[in-house]
Amino acid sequence: MLTSLLSGDFPRSRLLTALLLLIALGLALAPFVFPGIRSLNTAATICVFVVLVASYDLLLGYTGIVSFAHTMFFGIGAYGVALALRAFPASWVAVALGAAAGLALAMALALLIGLFALRVQAIFFAMVTLAVASAFLILASQLSGFTGGEDGVTYRVPRELSPAFRLVEAPVLGVRIDGRIVSYYLLFGSALALVLAMLRIVNSPFGRVLQAIRENPFRAEALGYRTALYRTGATCLSAGAAALAGVLMALWTKYTGPDTTLSLSIMIDILLMVVIGGMGTIYGAVIGAAIFVLAKNYLQVLMASAADATSGVPVVADLVSPDRWLLWLGILFVLSVYFFPTGIVGRLRG
Repeated sequence: MLTSLLSGDFPRSRLLTALLLLIALGLALAPFVFPGIRSLNTAATICVFVVLVASYDLLLGYTGIVSFAHTMFFGIGAYGVALALRAFPASWVAVALGAAAGLALAMALALLIGLFALRVQAIFFAMVTLAVASAFLILASQLSGFTGGEDGVTYRVPRELSPAFRLVEAPVLGVRIDGRIVSYYLLFGSALALVLAMLRIVNSPFGRVLQAIRENPFRAEALGYRTALYRTGATCLSAGAAALAGVLMALWTKYTGPDTTLSLSIMIDILLMVVIGGMGTIYGAVIGAAIFVLAKNYLQVLMASAADATSGVPVVADLVSPDRWLLWLGILFVLSVYFFPTGIVGRLRG
């Protein structure tokens, strides 16, 4: 059963297995073990970014394609649900229509980009995707009548996902099971299913060909594989998974805007998570997303505590000031790359 779920791709390291189990259990039990809105929002963000980072790793780590349009597909999925829920009554039918429309548009754009640009050299393909993503961001920001512009779109979600909904009246382990908890477990279950599906893809014959193309595209072509078609297929699959991550984000936040889905800063965050976790391994997406999101949400709080504890030491207090949390986040990233050049998963697997 476990072999089937993990597609035969086991962590192959006791420490990595323990780390993955810790993250999985932490996310599965987050509403009960880490009560509070902030901790639940952090756990939900990790679930979304695990899917988003894994989908990008399918493109970069397994196929060797550098793309800067990934947030565009993420935003398309989010906007698809947002616009559907704003135009129609908040129902699961509207969610399904919006998700289907976003998924179809994302994969269609990925197909067009792949067919027209994947035959050029890597740097030119990266520039093409950056230009397309930038154009889409500007378009979403300026079409205020349709997308809400810079202000974005707010909307209602189905009743079962709203805080007023009660699945059971009596609290479970001290936690009231309302729509927020239902919404979280929808995210967690969907993220788990999508990660397992991507794990299956990369360990299939299709995934093996992608890895062969990454290592030596000329040899793969000589063996009879049409590398352009395989790369285009990987681009479409990656875009589809990113769009579904956007759907999950839209259902959780009940708000979709350019800054939360289409921003270049999100693309940079995705790249950092892939590098920290380790490229070419779905497990790296889980590790990288968990570490990065936790650091981004709690490093400033930890630094505030450290600043209070060292308030009598002038230089140290200034260095650990919470205003400098981005500096320390950058230092942590540099250290992780130095000590884990192949990512945490690559290092633990040896």
